[in-house]
Amino acid sequence: MLDANQIETRYAKSGELNIAYQVFGTGDVNLVFIPGWASNVENVWTLDEFAAFANKLAQFARVILLDRRGTGLSDPVVNPPTLEERMDDVRAVIDAAGWDRAAIWGVSEGGPMAMMFAATYPQRVSALVLYGTFARFSRADDYPHGYPDEFNAKWLASLESAWGTGELSRQFAPSRAHDPAAMRTLARLERMAMSPGTARKLFGLLTQTDVRHVLPAIRVPTLILHRAGDQPVRVGHARYLAERIAGAKYVELPGSDHVPFVGDADALLSEVREFLTGERAALDADRILTTVLFADIVDSTQRATELGDREWKQLLSRFYALADEKLHHFRGRKLDTAGDGLFAAFDGPARAVRCGMALAEGVQPLGVRLRVGVHTGECEVLGDKYSGIAVHLGARVASAAEPGQVLVSSTVKDLVVGSGLRFEDLGARTLKGVPEPWRLFGVARA
Repeated sequence: MLDANQIETRYAKSGELNIAYQVFGTGDVNLVFIPGWASNVENVWTLDEFAAFANKLAQFARVILLDRRGTGLSDPVVNPPTLEERMDDVRAVIDAAGWDRAAIWGVSEGGPMAMMFAATYPQRVSALVLYGTFARFSRADDYPHGYPDEFNAKWLASLESAWGTGELSRQFAPSRAHDPAAMRTLARLERMAMSPGTARKLFGLLTQTDVRHVLPAIRVPTLILHRAGDQPVRVGHARYLAERIAGAKYVELPGSDHVPFVGDADALLSEVREFLTGERAALDADRILTTVLFADIVDSTQRATELGDREWKQLLSRFYALADEKLHHFRGRKLDTAGDGLFAAFDGPARAVRCGMALAEGVQPLGVRLRVGVHTGECEVLGDKYSGIAVHLGARVASAAEPGQVLVSSTVKDLVVGSGLRFEDLGARTLKGVPEPWRLFGVARA
């Protein structure tokens, strides 16, 4: 396990400027990780998702992480840097690390620089990895994938006021938008990366970026990765790159997070590992104690038939809006909304129970009732996927509930002692697919 406090921040000289970088990892591959727009090589380790991402990356690579000039801990600049100057920064840190060659991984805004470097210095690039990036940012008559100038201008006008507030993070990491702690940490990373004025200058430069003419000159092995639902950089950008970089491997992944270490980062890392090492080692799932909540609308088929498709869809929309509100309040994480139900995870059983009670009560004005089940146990967590017997048990507890009832396992009841919650002992129940009977408890209303 990497200890961020033990990773030294160093400085490489690039012309007259100092470029901050770190080196970590024990793998066999030399890899330069060029971050996107906002970076700070020290503050980024305060993000739990990044720390987990970096630890898994370090298993198969020796990694250089850098702050580009004008950002993070590198020297500030008066004028936005050119691609050539930023290429000089990459070369400077590779030289400072004593490496002859390295794989280059360009993320988002770091992609055009990575492409330029690979085309210009192929003798120093063993492979090129591109994620969530583009050859041209803005739309043109012959390039329909970017946003139009009017949109960019509007976004630019609001950038300074939004910078460092967390509002932008909702767009770049939508899966964590309802996690206040994550939004605060990402907002702090923005502030530590650069000032609002610098952010505005760099975005203005970004809208002018166009390296399409460079693509035919890229001859190193190239992997292109992109999440299908990415909105800041839409997937058409990646497909364009894949068509024009000779021999490139293209992998389109599910998800909508633009930030690479948010969402299903394991799937992304698995592709990178296989490409760079030839080994697709399965990344170990984390096993953590989790409280799971399942909620299902009672007699949903009958209600859908009575209401008709249009009204039923409206009802479901109101239900899921209510669910989002309650999950946000009780610090739950929505994992699935398949069919007419809800699957969520919590880091505390009392919050999960109270969320279930709030949901069961909150749907009454909608004219429907819920079955809610809550269970606490050890889950296997891989990216955004939760599995294991605890998940199966939670679903079975929910299926055993009566309409309008919140039902919990004996584990949950024992863990919330002192919370003020009251329960009715319903005795041992045989749950489908579960070998031994489980003692279940109904949550008593105040």
